[in-house]
Parts: sequence; C-alpha cells; structure tokens
Amino acid sequence: MIAFFANIFGYILNFIYQLVSNYGLAIIIFSIVLKLIMLPLSIKQQKTMKKSSKIQERMKQLQFKYKNDPEKLNQEVMKLYKEENMSPFSGCLSSIVQIIILLSVFYLVSSPLTYMKKVDNSKITNYKEQIAQSEEISKGNYPEIQIIQHFGQSDEQVNVNMNFVGLDLSKVLTQSLKDWKVYIIPLLYVISSVISLKVTTKTKKRKQNNSKEDIIIENNEENKVQEKQEEIDPMEQANKSMSLFMPIMSLSIAIIAPLGLALYWLVNNVLMILERLILNKLIEKEEEEE
Repeated sequence: MIAFFANIFGYILNFIYQLVSNYGLAIIIFSIVLKLIMLPLSIKQQKTMKKSSKIQERMKQLQFKYKNDPEKLNQEVMKLYKEENMSPFSGCLSSIVQIIILLSVFYLVSSPLTYMKKVDNSKITNYKEQIAQSEEISKGNYPEIQIIQHFGQSDEQVNVNMNFVGLDLSKVLTQSLKDWKVYIIPLLYVISSVISLKVTTKTKKRKQNNSKEDIIIENNEENKVQEKQEEIDPMEQANKSMSLFMPIMSLSIAIIAPLGLALYWLVNNVLMILERLILNKLIEKEEEEE
C-alpha cells in the first residue's frame, strides 16, 4: 500500500519537477499541493479535536462520579459520545491517513529514481552493482541518492537537480559532518517542530479551558477533589514528557535522512502551523455565529 501511494505521489512530484527543474522547489510546491488536497480532512480533524477536548472534561467528571460503578460509567460514556454525535475512534482515520502519507513520502524521497523518475529497475540495479564494486564510492543507506550523485551528470535519465539555494538536497547530515550547510535544514526542522508542538499544546489548553466554563458545577467539594486529581493527571505528565521527547526525535530523524526529506518535513511543519492557526480562527468564528 505504501509503495502504491509513493508511486502516485511520484507522478505529482515529477510533473512539478518538469515544470520548475529544481528538486527543492518541486518538493515545496508538492507539499503545498498535498496540504490543499488534505484540507477537508484537516478541517474535520480540527473540529474533532475541539469536540474531543469538551468530551474529555465531561468524562473526567463521569469517571469521578461513577468511579465505583464501571458498568454505569461505560453506559454514561457511550451516552455522552452519542449526545455529541461522535465515535470513540473518530480520530483514528485521520491518524492512519497521516501515517500512510508520511511513509509514502519517505519512500518517494528516499528512492526518487523509482517513484519519481520511473527509471527502469534493471538500470537502477546495474548502477547499484557498480557502486557496490567501487572502492572510491562510500557506501550509504540511500543507493538511489548515490546513483544521482555519481552518475547523474553522465546519464540524463538518472539526473535530478538537487541544488537548492546553495544546498545539496542529496546529502545526508551524518555522512557530511564537515559541511556546515547540511545542518541548516535539520535545525530549522527541529525549530519548526518545537513551534508546532507549542501551538498544538496552547490550542488544546485553550479548548479545554473553554469547555470547562460550559460545565455546570453542582458540588464544590467534588470539584475540589477533581481538580486535585487533574493536577497529578498522568496524561498531563505524559504530555510534558512528550514536549521534551519530540524535538529530540525530530533531530534524530532529520540527521539520518537525505536533506530532501528533511526539507519536505520542514515545509510540512510550517504549513501545519499556519493551517492550525487559520482553522482555529475560522472554527471559533463559525461557532460564535452559531
């Protein structure tokens, strides 16, 4: 399935590349096109996240109220989802789609000759064998990138212009540690990941605070106990740990991948930040009008 979508994305990326003749610019335009195609799903996901925040606050009340009656708790939880016209698995579809896209783009950018330029497999295999037999070429994890680097100038079919604003998008940071330019995109990618995480966390907290204001407080003592529980909520602790883990993971991914892939993730992060900010404003305005 991943290879199937990588192949489809390859047609789109190659079409853009034929127009602009630059791999980096093609990736940026491809990222924008893909984001526009996925916009309806993104809008639905944002609305689902907003509803989920509201439901989570009510579920905490139910969990406290029926902590000694699991059967009644399950009934009330299902009733709550029914009232909000939501499924407990509402967010699964968008998450699955995002994972498929992420892996498909990884396949595409890691093997551009196969999925983008549609080079015959026998030719790719022949070049791989030449690389394996050569003592002058250092071996790497991305053979098709190496083919472009070493045979692109002599064979137009495997030639891809990966020079983008002075950066060679075929390079891998861990294999070019002495070249300071290879650090630029991964560093920007990590910064954008941190900003994206902060925007998501801030948006989530605002939604949770807004939903709390809509909940009628009937018992002061009960809510004091509930607030104390929220202070030590394992989920909140997990979120804090994740905020530290995500930048580290992002850096780990960025330094072992070709810069072309890091560029895609960088552009995708920037677009995601803009998308969330704009959609949040539009959804809030829509709710106010209703």
